[in-house]
Amino acid sequence: MICRNSTNGLLSTVAFKLGPNAPTNYALEGSIAIAGAAVQWLRDGLGLIGSASEIEKLASEVDSTGDVFIGSLDQGTTSTRFIIYDHNAKVVGSHQVEFTQFYPQAGWVEHDPMEILESARTCMTKAIEKATADGHDVEKGLKAIGITNQRETTVIWSKSTGAPLHNAIVWMDEIGKREGGRTHFVETCGLPISTYFSALKVLWLFENVEKVKKAVETGDALFGTIDTWLIWNLTGGVDGGLHVTDVSNASRTMLMNLKTLDWDKKALGELGIPSGILPKIVSNSEIIGKVTKGWPIVGIPIAGCLGDQHAAMVGQACGKGEAKSTYGTGAFILLNTGDQMINSTNGLLSTVAFKLGPNAPTNYALEGSIAIAGAAVQWLRDGLGLIGSASETEKLASEVDSTGGVYFVPAFNGLFAPWWRDDARGVCIGITWFTNKAHIARAVLESMCFQADILGNPVVRPADIETTALGAAYASSLQLRG
Repeated sequence: MICRNSTNGLLSTVAFKLGPNAPTNYALEGSIAIAGAAVQWLRDGLGLIGSASEIEKLASEVDSTGDVFIGSLDQGTTSTRFIIYDHNAKVVGSHQVEFTQFYPQAGWVEHDPMEILESARTCMTKAIEKATADGHDVEKGLKAIGITNQRETTVIWSKSTGAPLHNAIVWMDEIGKREGGRTHFVETCGLPISTYFSALKVLWLFENVEKVKKAVETGDALFGTIDTWLIWNLTGGVDGGLHVTDVSNASRTMLMNLKTLDWDKKALGELGIPSGILPKIVSNSEIIGKVTKGWPIVGIPIAGCLGDQHAAMVGQACGKGEAKSTYGTGAFILLNTGDQMINSTNGLLSTVAFKLGPNAPTNYALEGSIAIAGAAVQWLRDGLGLIGSASETEKLASEVDSTGGVYFVPAFNGLFAPWWRDDARGVCIGITWFTNKAHIARAVLESMCFQADILGNPVVRPADIETTALGAAYASSLQLRG
């Protein structure tokens, strides 16, 4: 019974008065001039339909956005995926390929950069074939792709030939150990001195691989994380390929100033890394370039790029004060701290969360990183031969109702947050005559969720568990507006 005047463009009106002596009800109204009249215009103005009832049938003949699709290239530590989404974020085609893990010696992990490229090419081709077979015109409707990738993994290649000068040194590789103590890296770059990050891997390559050393001296070397390697090759390689990285991947090198979002001159000077080998830093959502010949998606814009954990934050819509935890090869929990960069005093990392556009605000995050999670299951399969495939682990572990006192610490490559001990090693304790392979498998699985059990907090899984790929697709889709 109160008449309110809107300050937001709505109308004030009488709703109804149900009798001479009844109270008057008022309403706020939002009016739109044309709705059903637009259907009348399709009939009378354009002659597209004979009657209004035909509109739904006609509209259903095509996708409501004209068959718009976004592709997401998800290059992970053990496999590569290409996933195609429609305008409702529904997967219409996908393909996944595992690639080779190289272990030259204890603590070292490497990938073949050329094999990674071929895995990406195969995944694109197969995903498009699957979507097309299901009736989706992807070749016509694919509007952009996004890239998300394993972070920190380091590649150095020849600018003139495009050939890698060494295998990619993987993020979990502990090569290039250095003593800590230089606080500048934590205060400015957000990261402690650790073999986890790209900078020490670059230094090791400088000091131990003659081809790299010579290429750096002659100006023929290019450095990049996996996103950079992919983009350079997708956009032409030696024929004008773009040498870029995004802010999230750059923030994992130990070389980027988190406040300026540019390469930090002091860090480069302390480590002796020349700026000429470094890629240009871009945001997570912008038209970076177009895919060139030799790929199954020629001419498609690369419209977004994020490190895998950052893409998962976007995919799960983590706003300020919200956190997500991703279990893959490793396990990573990130808390969005908004536009505030916070230096942890408890062994967490400060990092860029995402920057969804050149002029968009930068969101920062605190991160707790655990090196080994799903990789421990891979070890059960490839290292011990206890299982034939990862999917068998749960069945084997469920053969016993407890670990029988067995505890497993998967410190294969040291311990990350909050300890940052590159020299730590994995242990399996509590083994007795009673212990069998089911106890070992259960202990391995429980090692991944042990801290969650201690906290006593419920763990909720998202409906779409591929939130990393979804986040890259979301970031890319922002460039389709307008």
